[in-house]
Formats: sequence, structure tokens, C-alpha cells
Amino acid sequence: MRPSGRAADALRPVTLETDVNKYAEGSCLARFGDTEVLCTATVEQSVPSWLRDSGRGWITAEYGMLPRSTGTRTAREAARGRQSGRTQEIQRLIGRSLRAVADLPAMADMQIRIDCDVIQADGGTRTAAITGAYVALHLALQRVVTLGLLGAVPLTDQVAAVSAGLYRGAPILDLDYDEDSAAEADANFVLTGRGGVVEVQGTAEEKPFSRDQFLALLALAEKGVGELVGLQRRALGLD
Repeated sequence: MRPSGRAADALRPVTLETDVNKYAEGSCLARFGDTEVLCTATVEQSVPSWLRDSGRGWITAEYGMLPRSTGTRTAREAARGRQSGRTQEIQRLIGRSLRAVADLPAMADMQIRIDCDVIQADGGTRTAAITGAYVALHLALQRVVTLGLLGAVPLTDQVAAVSAGLYRGAPILDLDYDEDSAAEADANFVLTGRGGVVEVQGTAEEKPFSRDQFLALLALAEKGVGELVGLQRRALGLD
């Protein structure tokens, strides 16, 4: 029995609330159970210097956790004067995930900055951030199309992410903090709407897990991402 009482293949209650920030070109508040991440997208008519005159656009991301997003207060990284390795790794993952489904040449010299701020953390902040960031990105690109700056939304697919792990020897989907902290193995899967694999991050906490166990986790993730993609489409008004 999972601490949450959920079935092994059940997501936490997920909501993707759009247009939660009146200034950003696109915004989404992603809630995965008690994990909440605010994702905003900002459109800029410039690209990094190394992309100048390349005819390609760019999508980048920043990620951060608010001081009381966890049980005890964590000092702001700005106050410490540097980002942690974990923060840098997660924001690069978010950027890679979004670029994997973007037609960057179609964006010409446009850059979109995604900001993912964790309001409350109960496990799976990076997967919630990726799932919500896609919605914010899509909304921003829709707005650019409405303004006549692009002819069509330059996205080739959807992308979402979910965790799966081994808890008491059994594969389970979408781990919350209590499950993640006691899991024998856990993995984050970033998948596209058509089933393509963008990235897999998997770790054995105790003994190595088997190929069959990994495939069981992948099957759970595919089911979970399929549900998340449907929620993204409904949030965007595409269904």
C-alpha cells in the first residue's frame, strides 16, 4: 500500500491553471498533489550572442524554489551568491525538454525565457515544472501568432514529464515526497505526446534494479505522460 493510498499506476490530482500572471505572455500554475510550480514564459526579440544571425530562435529556462516551499526555510540562492548544482541541472533539463519539441528555425531571432518557481514542494518539482512550462510556452507562442509575428505555433509535439519508482519492491507512478524518500529506485521520464523519449534520469538508491523493472517503470511513465498530455490539451483549449 502506498502512503498516499493511490493505486500503483495513479497520478496525484493534477491541475494546470492557465493565465495566472497578467504580465507574462504565457503562464501556468502546475499542481501535482501538494507540489505547486508557477511557470511563466517571456518573449524577447533577441537571442544569445552565439546565435545572432543564425536564423534560429531559442528557448531557455530558469528554476528556483521559494524559501518556504519546503518544511524548513531555505535561503534564497541570490542571497548565497550562487546557484546550486541541482538548480542548474534542473533548469537545463527544462530548457532541453522544451527545445526538443520546438521548431527553432521557425522562431527566427526570437527567444523565450521560461521561469519555473516552486511555490510548494512535495516531490516531483522538475516533472511538474516541465509539464507546466510546456503549457506556458504554448500560450506565449499562441500570443505571438495572434500578434502576427509568426504564422503558426512552432511546436512539433507536446512534452511532459513524470516520475516512477520502486517502492517496497513494487513499481509506482508519480512519487510524492514520502514515497520518493523511501524508494529503492526512482526515475524521471521526459516524453513527448507521440511517445518519443527526450530524457530519462534513473537512480538505484540501494541495489541495482533489473531491465524488467526498468521497463515496468517506463510503462507506468508512458501511461502517466499520456494522461498529462491530455490535461495539457484541455488546459490549452485544444480538445
